[in-house]
Amino acid sequence: MRIRIVDAFTDRPFSGNPAGVMILDGGFPDDDWLQNVAMEVNHAETAFAHRLPEGGEADWALRWFTPVAEVAMCGHATLATAHVLHSTGAHEGPVRFATRSGVLVATPAADGSITLDFPTAPLAPVEVPAGVADALGAEPVAAEDTGPLVGDLVVELADEKTVRGLAPDHKALTAYSTRGIIATARAEDPAQGYDFVSRCFFPNVGIDEDPVTGSAHTALAPYWSARLGRDDLTGLQASRRGGLVRTGLRGERTLLIGRAVTVIEGDLLV
Repeated sequence: MRIRIVDAFTDRPFSGNPAGVMILDGGFPDDDWLQNVAMEVNHAETAFAHRLPEGGEADWALRWFTPVAEVAMCGHATLATAHVLHSTGAHEGPVRFATRSGVLVATPAADGSITLDFPTAPLAPVEVPAGVADALGAEPVAAEDTGPLVGDLVVELADEKTVRGLAPDHKALTAYSTRGIIATARAEDPAQGYDFVSRCFFPNVGIDEDPVTGSAHTALAPYWSARLGRDDLTGLQASRRGGLVRTGLRGERTLLIGRAVTVIEGDLLV
């Protein structure tokens, strides 16, 4: 059975966010097997997809697993899966994925980018929980909850330098959200090609820091669109690997635009 490692939200190897991708011949194997494969791959997420019968609302079924848990939404592994389907000729044109987050559509463009159509996170302003500043090592200036689908707490920090310099206590962060913390700030210099920066810490699902998080941008897009007065933005996730996510706020839907590159392809022997 073929397995691939794809770097997502980047156009060059060894950057962006790596995801495992398996295109299955039939339906999904049992959950323990899927979880064990994701644990073996040991990237933030491994995606598993299989073709659905023609004539339905979706073309492929898609699930995502971290090394320790199944998740309800994942942007970079969806981008990686769409990239594999298109680059191998398994699917042409827009692909509709049936997922725990509803039907998600990935549309390829002539320039090699792929646009994901995801639900917009329903943000709600909240008081900054006591202890978050100590756990992050920086004082938030605002906080918003992303709702149950995403399951994160968005915290705005004073500036880009503060976001880049974070060295949080990951264990302490587990107390403040279902999945984790999205730390963000305005770009210091938008002329560099991005409007805001972020870093994402998800210790509750086994990921201390995620390199580039598509699902987080379903919250970051409405957050920064409201503050910057534009629906189309570019976010830089300032992890060590780093990556760019172009976003388009379309009411209850958010477009996530990026590229991907396959770096490893091989056979799973079990």
